[in-house]
Amino acid sequence: MRKVLIPALALTMALSFAGCSKSEKTGSTAETKETVKTDYDVVVIGAGGAGLTAAITAAENGASVVVVEKMAAIGGNTALSGGEMAAPGNWLQQKEGIEDSTDKFYEDVMKGGDYKANPELVRVLADNALSAAEWLRDDIKVDFEDKMMFFGGHSVMRSLVPHNESGVEIIQKLKAKADELGITVLTNTKATELVESDKKVTGVKATTKDGDVTFTASKGVVLATGGFGSNIEMRKEYNPEMDEKILSTCSPGSTGDGIVMAQKLGADTVDMSYIQTYPTCDITSGTLLYVGDVRLAGRSILVNKEGKRFVEELERRDVISKAVTEQTGGVSYMFWDEASMEASGVKEAHPEEYERLIKEKHLVKADTIDEAAAFFGIDAEALKKTIADYNQYAADGKDLEFNKRGKLVAFGEGPYYIMVSQPSVHHTMGGVVINTNAQVLDKDGKAISGLYAAGEVTGGIHGTNRLGSDAIADITVFGRIAGEQVSK
Repeated sequence: MRKVLIPALALTMALSFAGCSKSEKTGSTAETKETVKTDYDVVVIGAGGAGLTAAITAAENGASVVVVEKMAAIGGNTALSGGEMAAPGNWLQQKEGIEDSTDKFYEDVMKGGDYKANPELVRVLADNALSAAEWLRDDIKVDFEDKMMFFGGHSVMRSLVPHNESGVEIIQKLKAKADELGITVLTNTKATELVESDKKVTGVKATTKDGDVTFTASKGVVLATGGFGSNIEMRKEYNPEMDEKILSTCSPGSTGDGIVMAQKLGADTVDMSYIQTYPTCDITSGTLLYVGDVRLAGRSILVNKEGKRFVEELERRDVISKAVTEQTGGVSYMFWDEASMEASGVKEAHPEEYERLIKEKHLVKADTIDEAAAFFGIDAEALKKTIADYNQYAADGKDLEFNKRGKLVAFGEGPYYIMVSQPSVHHTMGGVVINTNAQVLDKDGKAISGLYAAGEVTGGIHGTNRLGSDAIADITVFGRIAGEQVSK
C-alpha cells in the first residue's frame, strides 16, 4: 500500500466508464450555463445510481426534476462497480432451482454487518430487492446476463449480473430513461448548501464554472451524493486506521459532501467509523480488479507467498481483507486454471484490464504451476500441495480447511494464472440516519421536512460490513422510496 489514487487518473477512469472522454458530455447531460430553469418540484443531488433512480421515480409520479452532479460525468461509484445486484427469489434462482427467501437475505445482511444494522431498514431492503431488480429489468431495460455470482457472506448464490459485468450498463439505461422522461441532469454543478424555509428544505445552492445558482424544490430534495471513501481526512476523522496508506476504489467524487450539508441542518449520522476495504484490488492504483471476479464464480483460491491458503475465498470482504494484511507483504495471490478462466468469462468481459495486468506484471499466465509460482517468488512445492489438497476437497465435496461455500471445482490442466492484489477502501457504511420512508432524521429522531436520502450517503443499512452486490439493491430500493416519497 504505497500511494493514493491520483484524482486526475480516477476522473479519467470515471469518464471512461461513463462512455465519454474528458472533452465530452455524457449523453444529453447539460452544464448549468445551458439551462435557465431553476424552479423544480424536486432537486436530486448526485447522478449516480441512487440519484438517477430517485429522479426517475419522482418524474414517473408527475414531478418536475433536476439532478445536479458535481463531476464532469454521471455515474459515481455505480459506474465504477461491477453492477451486480442481490435479489432473493430472482428468475435465475428459480430457473436453477436455488431455494432462497427474503428472510434468508435479511439474515445474511444482518449477520454480515455483525447485527449492527437497523433491522427496520434491512427488512425494507430484503422485502423490496426483487421488485427493484424487476423494475430495473422491465422498466429501465437493464440487460442482465444469464448467470449469477456468489458473493462472500451470502448463504446462497443470488447476485444478478448486468451486461458486461459492469455498472455502466445500469447507469446508461437509467440515463436513457431520465432523458425519455425529460429529467434535467446538470454536470459540473456542485451542490454547496441545503436551503431551508419555514423549517422545510426547499432548495439547493450550487456552484458552477459560470457562477452560483440556487435551485428551488417545492416538494423536496433527495441527497444521493455517495460516501466518503475518497476523502482521506474524513476517513481518518472517523477511523484513524483508514489513512493515506490505504488506496481507494472509489470515485473521486466520494468526498462526503451530502453528509456535511445535512449535518449543518442538524441531521444525525450513524456507523461513520465502519469503512470497508475490498480484498483484491490493484496494488498500484487501488482500483477494483474485475479479472479477479473468477473468485466470485467460485473458481479460484487465495494463497500467500508461502503457497498456502489462509482464508475462505467467499468469506466477508472485511474478513478476507484483514487476513490479507496479515500475510507476507500485505498481499494475496489468486490462483486459477484455464478451465476456470473460460468458465468465469472474466478475460472475455475485461480484455483491456487483463492485458494491462499482464503488462504491469501483476498477472502471469504460465504453462506449469512451477513457472507461475516462480514469477512471483511463491513457494512452488507448497503451492502444488495446496492445489492437490483443494482438488481432493472438491472430489470429496467438502473444504476441510476453510469450509468454502458453494460448489467446489477441482483445478485441471494448464495454462495457469496467478494475480497479485491487496485491499483498498471500497465502501463507507456510515452516513445520515434515515427512516423507512428515506426521510433524513435529526438527532432527536425527527424527520427533517423536505429532505430525503438514498445510497451510500446513508447509514444504518449494512452495519459494520456490506456484503457484495447489496449496494445495487440498496441504491435501487431506497432510491425508489426516496423518489416516491419526495414527489408526494
